[in-house]
Amino acid sequence: MTTQETQSPATLAFPTGFVWGAATSAYQIEGAVADGGRGRSIWDTFAAIPGRVVNGEHGKIAVDHYHRYPEDVKLMAEMGLNAYRFSVSWPRIQPDGRGAVNQQGLDFYSRLVDELLGAGIDPWVTLYHWDLPQALEDAGGWPVRDTAYRFADYAAEVHAALADRVRHFSTINEPWCAAFLGYASGEHAPGRREPAQAIRAAHHLNLAHGLSVRAMREQNLGTEIGGCVNLYTVAPATGSEADLDAARRIDGLQNRFFLDALLTGSYPADVLQDLSAVTDLDFIQDGDLEIIGAPLDVVMVNYYSPFTVSGTPGGAASAAAAPTDSGSPWVGSEHVSFVTSGLPVTAMGWEIDASCLTELLMRVTRTYPAVDLVVSENGAAFDDVLTDDGSVHDSGRVAYIDAHLRACHTAIEAGAPLKGYFAWSLMDNFEWAWGYGKRFGLVYVDRESLRRIPKDSALWYAETIRSGGLPGQAE
Repeated sequence: MTTQETQSPATLAFPTGFVWGAATSAYQIEGAVADGGRGRSIWDTFAAIPGRVVNGEHGKIAVDHYHRYPEDVKLMAEMGLNAYRFSVSWPRIQPDGRGAVNQQGLDFYSRLVDELLGAGIDPWVTLYHWDLPQALEDAGGWPVRDTAYRFADYAAEVHAALADRVRHFSTINEPWCAAFLGYASGEHAPGRREPAQAIRAAHHLNLAHGLSVRAMREQNLGTEIGGCVNLYTVAPATGSEADLDAARRIDGLQNRFFLDALLTGSYPADVLQDLSAVTDLDFIQDGDLEIIGAPLDVVMVNYYSPFTVSGTPGGAASAAAAPTDSGSPWVGSEHVSFVTSGLPVTAMGWEIDASCLTELLMRVTRTYPAVDLVVSENGAAFDDVLTDDGSVHDSGRVAYIDAHLRACHTAIEAGAPLKGYFAWSLMDNFEWAWGYGKRFGLVYVDRESLRRIPKDSALWYAETIRSGGLPGQAE
């Protein structure tokens, strides 16, 4: 049969030039923590503390991408990716977070960029994915204002070295996590539980973003620069006043505190009021928000799961709870509880609702000044099993990514300026405090041999890319 009416449902096509990518981060994949002049990071220190990471695991070897990157780039090319998002390790560039550049570190990323370009893959560089040089943490870390200026210096060095070949740079990945998981709950490095300091850290991470954007713009090298935020829809468990206020609070601290700062150069007044019960906010200096709100070329959105919240303490444990004992990351709103709503969940216990991705993309499109959008992380952990025939049949992940790509397409059709999608993650890796037990990868990595094995999801994603879209849903 040859007519359109008698063939399979029509392809749900994405726009010409749509970016099809996958993402990783330095500490999660590189390993080689003592190679090439790399300094110590806060994650090296944190992972060495008993009880901080499941099974005492660490990133000393990770999946050895530092030595195996040609093999990994070949896998990307076979998958048909036209873009790869990776982060640069700050302590690999400046071992102490300041001063002279370690040329061996820059050379590694230069080789990686050349390998990618040779394979027809566009490199998207993230400058910070949580691996602060330990020397800067010893000097106070992100709660100290000077750290933001040191970051701008570092960003300028990387940008100057790579911008002749790299067109896309983003500043700080998920500043909410770096601030509130690192300095309030303590479930991420550096493992501090100091709520007032976490608020300072959040502001200084935003300031570091703005200062680094300015430093890179001043080099006038023609690159596109973005910021990266992890967003959640936040629904009240009921229509009660307490639950409505809980949703306002969590949406404010998780979403609006960062979106408003980056895209409007302001902080939400209600969030500042919530936080004023914890600190006097005297660290927000005149001119800071103008720096933070410098115009961007793209906003990079990471999305995994929705939140449902209650203002009544004692609700069900958060689906995103840490694997070890921790404090609350919700500074000023510690009474809020996170409840389940009965949706299917991933191996992380995170509820699955692809429609919320459409909602978030449309919210940014309709609420904030016009700016291009990219989904820079989206994916799911499942309990993947390598079968006797050498395959990994991860149908749950295929269904997850399929649904979220359909959500992206719906947003595009509704007017969202969405330019690309990066699956998290290219391959199984070190999943922070969860160690290696949670597999997010399109590519399976054997923990003993480090052999890479494309999962069914990798094969499915490759076919989706080749097709330029998804099969239409049958009526």
